[in-house]
Amino acid sequence: MCLFRLIEPVEGTVVIDNVDISKLGLHDLRQNLTILPQDPVLFSGSLRMNLDPLDRHSDAEVWNSLEHAHLEQFVNNLPTKLEHDCGEGGQNLSVGQRQLVCLARSLLRKTKILILDEATAAVDMETDDLIQKTIRTEFKGCTVLTIAHRLNTVMDYDRVLVLDQGTIKEFDTPETLLKDTKSLFYKMAEDANLV
Repeated sequence: MCLFRLIEPVEGTVVIDNVDISKLGLHDLRQNLTILPQDPVLFSGSLRMNLDPLDRHSDAEVWNSLEHAHLEQFVNNLPTKLEHDCGEGGQNLSVGQRQLVCLARSLLRKTKILILDEATAAVDMETDDLIQKTIRTEFKGCTVLTIAHRLNTVMDYDRVLVLDQGTIKEFDTPETLLKDTKSLFYKMAEDANLV
């Protein structure tokens, strides 16, 4: 919420690339961030409109994003393809398909910062694997901030921040945290049968 300035800090600052984000206009800030939320957000309208609401991308770019989001075959099999009516809130699609549509939308935006807020919590493990694979390949040169409870999601990340009741308890590479058998991260990995 602070990154998108939905709430403004009472004290302290959020700095990205040496820029205090409170000095940026909301449009400029939010245009350079992408979020893949836990609950996929779709609107009444066509699949094409849900992928590219501002109509900034060519059909070829849209199809490319669908391919990388593992939806190309599904959409190709729809009678109206990109014009498929998603229904209110995406009711004509499964939860996994809705999340993959949101992933395809993120691929079209391709901002330097991607925020995953429990993005795979509501999907099955197969869809989770597809999303993680795409993020690791398609967002390779981006900063990815992930809020996750499934530890396998972050085991290969550069850094892990462990919070406990809103307080920072640990911050290091997953490898370093796993070497310390007394660390909270190690205990969580042990509970998840990952070590």
